[in-house]
Amino acid sequence: MNQLSLLIILLAALVIPLAMARFKITFLPTAVVEIIVGVFLGPSVFNWITSSSTLDILQNVGVIFLLFLSGMEIDFSLFKRKNRELTPLEEKGKQHQAKYSVLAVAIIGYASIVVMSILMAYILNLTGLFSDIWLSAILFMTISLGIVIAGLKEKELLSKPFGQTILLIAALGEVVPMVGLTFYASAYSPHSKSLWLILLILVAAALLFWRFKAFFRFFDQINKSTTQVDIRLSFFMIVTLVTVAESVGAEGILGAFLAGIVIKLLEPHEETKVRLDSIGYGFFIPIFFIMSGVNLNLRELVSNPHTLLLIPVIFVGYLIAKALVFAALKMRFKTANAIAGTAMSATTITVVLAVLQVASHLHKITDQQSGAFLLSAVITCVVGPLVFNKLYSAEAEDLKKTTVHFIGTNLTTVPVAQQLAKGWYDVTMYTNNQHNYRAFNSEISITLLDSLDAEFMIDHGVFDADIVVFGQINSEKNYQLAKTAKKYGVRRVIVRFEDRNILDDRRDELDQLGVELYNTPDVNISMLRSLIEAPSTMRLMTSTESSVYEVALRNSRYADIQVRNIPFIDKITITQIYRDKRFIRPSGGTSLKLNDRIIFTSSKSEAPEVRRELGKLN
Repeated sequence: MNQLSLLIILLAALVIPLAMARFKITFLPTAVVEIIVGVFLGPSVFNWITSSSTLDILQNVGVIFLLFLSGMEIDFSLFKRKNRELTPLEEKGKQHQAKYSVLAVAIIGYASIVVMSILMAYILNLTGLFSDIWLSAILFMTISLGIVIAGLKEKELLSKPFGQTILLIAALGEVVPMVGLTFYASAYSPHSKSLWLILLILVAAALLFWRFKAFFRFFDQINKSTTQVDIRLSFFMIVTLVTVAESVGAEGILGAFLAGIVIKLLEPHEETKVRLDSIGYGFFIPIFFIMSGVNLNLRELVSNPHTLLLIPVIFVGYLIAKALVFAALKMRFKTANAIAGTAMSATTITVVLAVLQVASHLHKITDQQSGAFLLSAVITCVVGPLVFNKLYSAEAEDLKKTTVHFIGTNLTTVPVAQQLAKGWYDVTMYTNNQHNYRAFNSEISITLLDSLDAEFMIDHGVFDADIVVFGQINSEKNYQLAKTAKKYGVRRVIVRFEDRNILDDRRDELDQLGVELYNTPDVNISMLRSLIEAPSTMRLMTSTESSVYEVALRNSRYADIQVRNIPFIDKITITQIYRDKRFIRPSGGTSLKLNDRIIFTSSKSEAPEVRRELGKLN
C-alpha cells in the first residue's frame, strides 16, 4: 500500500505540470495546484492515498529541502546600501530619482505587516477563535517568496525597482517569521534547552561558510560528472545544520534555511542552483505539497462550525495583515501597482506549511485549526496572483529608453544614430563643425556646440547619457574627453581611435577605465576578412531583413539545453558563444550555460522576441 500511494503521488507530480501547460493554467502557482490535487487524492474525496512512515519521511525531507531552497532565494545584496562615493553624473541623477529608495519602501512595508499581524493575532484571541497570539502573529506575517519570485519573473520585474521592492518585502516575509518561529519553538518545545544555545546554529553556519568560502573558486578544477561535488557539499550543509539545530532544541527547518543561506553566500555557479532545483522540485518538494493536501481533511473541516467560521476570518486576517503595504508602495509607485504589489505580498504558503508542521509537533494547534490556516493560505495564493496580473502595468521609470549621445557627425556615426533611433534608444548627436551640422541636420536632429571643451560639454549635459560615443577623427581629443566622461560617471564610453601610436600607448589605461575602442582600419580589415572567409557575411550585415544580434542568457529554462534543442532554433543561427572570457564556436550538441553571451543572426522581425525570451530573468 505504501508503494501504491507513493506511485500515485509521483504520477500526480508528473501529470500536474503537463496538464497546466496543456490547458494554459498560468494564474495558479504549481504548489497550490499540487495541494489541491492532494486534497482530492486524500480522505477528503477519493481516499486513494494514506499516510505511512515512508511518506512521512519523504514529506519531512521535502519541507527541509523547500526551506533550504528558500534560503538560497534570498539575495542579500538587495539589503546593502551603496556607501561608495557617487560620481557627478549619479549626484546629478539623484535630483530626478524617487524620494524613497527601494530599501526604505520595503522596510516600511514589512514593518507595517509585523504591526498588523500582531494586531490581528490579538483580535483572534479576543474573539476566542484562536488563543495563541504569537503563533497566529507569525503565521500572519509570512509571505511566500517562491510564489512572489515566480510572479515577478513572469512579468520580467526582478531587475526593476517595483519588482525589487516586492522581492525585498517577500524576503523579509520568510526571514523574520523563521526567526520568530525559532524563538517560539524554543520557548514551547518540551525538549527546549537554554535559549542561548540557539546561537550555536549561527556559529556552526559561520564556521561552515568560513571553511568553504573559497570552494567555488577551484570548483571547476575538481568537479566531474561522476562526483557532483557541489551537490555533495549542499547535502552536507543541510544535514550538518539540521543536526545542529535539532541538537540545541530548535527545529530542523531552521538549520535547512540557514544551510540555504550559507550556500547562497558561497556564490555557487548557476548550474549548481539549477541542479539543486531539479532535485528539490523534481522529487521531494512535490511530495511535500501533495501530502499537505492529503492531510487536509475537508470533510472534518466543514463539519465543524467553529472551523468553518475560522476559515474566512483567517483569510481576511491574511489580507488585513498586509493591507498597509499599499500605503508604503504608494510612496513611490502608482496606485494600481501599489494594489497589485499588496495583493502579491498577501500570498503565503511555504512558511505557513513549515510553521504549522512545527506547531503540530509541539501540540500547540489542532488539526482543524491547522487546516483552516492552510486552506486560507491556499486561497491567498489563488487571489493574490490573479489581482497582481490584472492590475500591474509598467512604471514610467521602467519605460525609460537608453540614452545615447554621439559627439561627432560623419558618414559612420550618422547612419548608426538613425538606425538606433528607430529602436529602444533616445539618440542625440552633437558637433561643433558648422559644415557637418548643415550637411547632416536634415537627416537627424543635431545640436551645434560652441566648444568641445570638457567643462562646457558637462555644463550643457552632453555627458548625461547611458552611452557616449566619441566619433571624431581627432584621437588625442577623443582620448581626453573619454577619460573625462568616465570620471564623470558615464556607464559606457565608446571611442574612435584612428591614430595607432596614441592607441598603442594608451590602450592599457583605457582598458582599465572600461573605455571601448574602435577604429576604421580594424573594422574594415575584420569586415574584408569575414567577406573572404564567409561570403554571406556582408550580405547579412547590409541586409534589410536580417542582422547580427547579441543577448546574455538569463532564462534558466534554456540552461543546459543543447543548441539543436532550442525551440526556436529554426529562426536563428548561433554563430558564437562568449563564455568565461573566451569565444566558443557552437555545434548542435553544444549546451548553453546561464550568463552565456550568445551572438546570433535572425530576421529583424523575429530577433526582438528571441532576445526577450533568452534574456528573461528567470
